[in-house]
Amino acid sequence: MKIEDLYRDIIMEHYKNPRNKGLLENDKYKKVNLLNPSCGDDVTIQVLAEDKKIKDIRHDGHGCSICCSSASVMSETLINKTTEEAQNIIDEYMVMLTGKEYNKNILKGEAIAYTGVSKFPARIRCASIAWKAMEEALSEAQND
Repeated sequence: MKIEDLYRDIIMEHYKNPRNKGLLENDKYKKVNLLNPSCGDDVTIQVLAEDKKIKDIRHDGHGCSICCSSASVMSETLINKTTEEAQNIIDEYMVMLTGKEYNKNILKGEAIAYTGVSKFPARIRCASIAWKAMEEALSEAQND
């Protein structure tokens, strides 16, 4: 099996069976919604961060398989990380999406399934929208 096939399988698995999907009615969570009008991706991220640690991440929305699966992967990747670790992972993920060399000690696991997105510039937004919403939600959580 080629690595590209494995990555495709990871993306489709998270698209068909998303983890941490569904928003909660809870004021302790910071919530950010982002929309990509050019393709219709619409993602809402909720994050519960306490004592500079991410306790929970929820997501909901609709869009293409890359957008929706990446929200699921992001939630699994960042739960239980410190806010600083999460920001470092987000930064490296964004570098990876541009096709540049990223720190493999920081970004690992299923998030690297999106490495091929750099070959399709129009899809970078799809793969990054949930991560950007998470970044905004973390910023709001840290300002409290």
